[in-house]
Amino acid sequence: MVWKYSYEELLKRARSQLPAIVFEKKRFEVPRVKGMIQGNRTIVNNFKAIADYIARKPEHLMKFLLRELATQGILEGQRATFTGKFSSAILNEKINKYVNEFVKCGECGKPDTKLIKEGRLTFMKCMACGSKRPVRSIK
Repeated sequence: MVWKYSYEELLKRARSQLPAIVFEKKRFEVPRVKGMIQGNRTIVNNFKAIADYIARKPEHLMKFLLRELATQGILEGQRATFTGKFSSAILNEKINKYVNEFVKCGECGKPDTKLIKEGRLTFMKCMACGSKRPVRSIK
C-alpha cells in the first residue's frame, strides 16, 4: 500500500484542525478567597467572581463547598456566607479541590471545560482537546 501523504503533512493537517485555545500557554490561577469571620459566620466577599472565573454556576460551587465543609450557608448576590469559622486557607484548598474535579480536564489539564447533563449523568467535556468524562453529582 502506498501512502499519499507523509507523516509530517498529516501531523500539520491534524494540528491545523485543532482549536487555537489548545496552543495557548497562559496560566490558570483561581482568585484567592477574600473574606472575613463575623461571629460564628464566615463571609466570602468575592464568591461570585471566583465562580465566574472558573466558569461554573455559583450554586454548584456553593453546594460542593457546603458538603466539603459539612456546614450550612447561603448565597447573597456577590458573596457567600457559611455557618462556622473557616480560614481562607481551608476555603482556598476546597475550591482548588473543586477545580481539579469539576473544571480542569483530566487529559490535557486545561480549564476550558463545560459540564453537560445527559439524563441522570453529568459529564465534563473539554473544549480544548475534546475529551469527555463523567463526574460525580453533588446532592
